[in-house]
Parts: sequence; structure tokens; C-alpha cells
Amino acid sequence: MNLFAHRRINRVQVKMSDVMSALSLALDLVEGQPEGHAVRSCLIGMRLGRDYGLNSSQLSNLFYALLMKDLGCSSNAAKMCFLFSADDRTTKGDIKTVDWRNMASQFGFALRHVAPGKTWIVKAMRLIGMAAAGQRAGKELIQIRCERGAQIARLFGLANETANAIHMLDEHFDGGGHPDGLIGDQISILGRIMCLAQTAEVFLRKHGRESMREMTRDRKGTWFDPALCDHLLAISDDDDLWRQIAENPAQHLTLHEPEDQILLADDAILDNIALGFAQVVDAKSPWTYKHSMGVADVASGIAGVLGYPMQEIRDIRRAALLHDIGKLGVSNMILDKPAKLTAEEIFEMRKHPGYTQRILSRVAGFSDLAELAAAHHERLDGKGYHRGLTADQLPQQARILCISDMYEALAAKRPYREDMSEEQVMSILQKNCPNGVCPVLLDALQAFLRKTGFTPHKVAA
Repeated sequence: MNLFAHRRINRVQVKMSDVMSALSLALDLVEGQPEGHAVRSCLIGMRLGRDYGLNSSQLSNLFYALLMKDLGCSSNAAKMCFLFSADDRTTKGDIKTVDWRNMASQFGFALRHVAPGKTWIVKAMRLIGMAAAGQRAGKELIQIRCERGAQIARLFGLANETANAIHMLDEHFDGGGHPDGLIGDQISILGRIMCLAQTAEVFLRKHGRESMREMTRDRKGTWFDPALCDHLLAISDDDDLWRQIAENPAQHLTLHEPEDQILLADDAILDNIALGFAQVVDAKSPWTYKHSMGVADVASGIAGVLGYPMQEIRDIRRAALLHDIGKLGVSNMILDKPAKLTAEEIFEMRKHPGYTQRILSRVAGFSDLAELAAAHHERLDGKGYHRGLTADQLPQQARILCISDMYEALAAKRPYREDMSEEQVMSILQKNCPNGVCPVLLDALQAFLRKTGFTPHKVAA
């Protein structure tokens, strides 16, 4: 079976909501939340927005802000991992349930999550370090996330109101939130709704409806806008909202997008979305600074040398930009490890092409590139991963992606080795011909490098 046979080149416009709802699953991964967290938060938030009396334009901006609220979450993953000496996904997954105004709650969270599996001495040293960093460290983590998320939302062409709401996601009604300590209506109504909706979703899923309501009553007027809390508390147990959330929230999502505000994504917007998510991916680790962009530059350059038409080059570039989106599901304890990975860690790392395939196969506008993007670690001799495909199963587009990823990764610095010279990189690629990489494409790569003088992005870390 030819896994790549279904690929098509000509596309029509797709609904932006279909693209964003599917890609929100990738953000759930890096935020340590179960699949569908953003979608369920969106259902809750849109209900609150309607009950509050938002107009159609405001509801549309809220809709996309809720789906893309975690766009910046990868940018503080490495710092979170370092601060807690723990899996960033697990730490992030539980952090939304903590009341940071309560010292007992705060200390209990730290005890559970700091340096898991380590001795009490190691834990104590890390706790002392966290205490010394204090609120400044927490504010910095949130500021990085919020600023980055808003920036990428603007790259997608989403409204300023949407981007601003993402920036205000972690502000609290009484001024005790971050990054700017805004108070009351200094926080946009969209930001206030989002803060309540995402926290309500976590408590609802983890502990049930009554626990969600208890949390809402406890934080009314401190974390959350009292009027919004009243609207949430007024939703009865037999309301259809809870059925939609429990059954299939993604299926019901389209019912909540304002009909007169439906956005469409054309090729230019899809290009920007691919670029934006490449930035989300590369921000996960300081060692992958602009890796996806580098792979995209090389892959499209090789395709150009080989005479591919522009639309196919565009496809290859998008697949290259998104090829590592599955790494959002890999812990920074593995991605940033400064030593050789264990067999278990290698097994976990090698899951990421499968995650890439799974994520992209659901995304309108990119689903036809899922198999191509997921093939970036395959080899002609069948010894690659995640499928172990052989030469006769790998079309040239996939081979282009493989050699481009390998070239960029070799040329960059990694936590376990220094970056290599161009001569060293070419020597390794030549040794992998013809069993690993295609000789024709190695020639095309060298022709591209000679023609353009392309220089791989170097990591300063």
C-alpha cells in the first residue's frame, strides 16, 4: 500500500475553525491536558459569552481565543522543566488546580511535583531554589507564555481582540494575576471569560460539576469576575451544555461559532499557520531554535533545484514546518537531556513522528501532508522510524524531508554534543548513502548550498 497516494495538490478554502480546533489538540499535549481540553473550555466560554450578552463579533473573537489560548505554552516548557526538575507536561497538567493564594495548596503542589523520584535532599535543594526565585520566576513563566501566544495569534491573522485576550489569559479579577497585574475591567471581557472557562473545565473533568461550582464560589471576586461566576453557577445540572461536553465536544463545537462571523483560511493563511506552529514546536526546547524553519528552507531549496512546481514546493515546505509537531508530546526531560538517552527514553522520543501523523491527519488543510510530515525519520533501508518504511515505499518528497531534517539536525548544536562543521556533516551524510539517504538528493542538497550559501541556524545555548 502506498501511504502517500492520497496526497493532493489543489485545495479550496477551509474553515478556520476546523483548522484551529484540530490543532488545539497539539496544544493540549504540550500543556499536559487530556485531548479536547481547549475544545471543552471553548464550549464553556462561549456559553458564558452568550449569557453575558456579547455581540457576534466579540463571540467570534472569543471563540478563536479559547481554541488558541495555549499558543504560547511551549515557550516556557524548558524553564518549567528546569525549575521543577520534572516532566513539564505533568507539572503543567496539574498546575491549573492550584490556588496560589493558599500557602498550603502551593506547598503541597511543590512537594508532589518537584524532583519526583529523587531523594529528600535533592527535593529540599530544589524547593529552596524555587523559594529563592519566588514570585518573579512564576511571573516570568507566565509572561513568556502570554506574550508569545499573542504574537503567534497575530501571525495567524486573528483579531487584535483575540490576541489581547490570549495575553490576558492568566490575569485575575483582583489584580493578583500575571503578567501585568491588571484589575477588574482592565482585563478584557474575553480574557476574564477565558480565565474562568479553562479553570472550570479542569475542575469539571477532574472532580465533577459540584467541585467546579465550589471552586467558582471560592474564587469569585478574586480570580474571577463575579458576574461571570454567577452566570456559570446558574447553569443547571440538566443543561444541554454538560451533555455536549461529555459526549463529543468537537462535534458540537461548530454550533458555537457565530454563523455570520465564519472565517475561512486560504493558502496564505495556511502558510502562516504552518509557520506559527513551527514556532510553537521549536520554542519547546532551546536546542531546536528555528529547527523547523531550517528544515523547511533546505527542503524547499532541494525541491527547487529538482524543478518541482511551486505548489508542490509549498506542500513540502508546509510538511517540513510541521514535521516535528509531535514533539509537543515529548517531555523536556528527554528533549533537553545533556547525556545519552536510555533505551526507554529513545522509545519515548521515537513516538513523535506518530504523534505528528495523528495530529495532522485531523487538520483541515494539512491532513493530506500528514504521512509526508511523519516520514522524516525513515531510511531507504527500512531501519528508520516510526513505520520502518523502505525505499520503494518512500516517494521523493518524503526522501527530501528525511535528508533535510538530518542535515539541519547534524549542523546544529545539541545538549549532548557540539555543532559540527560543514565537512563533518557532509561526511556523515555521504556515509549514509545509499542505504539511509538518497544520493540524488545529497547532490541536490549540495547544489542548493553552493547556489544560496545557506547557513544552518546555530543555537547560542
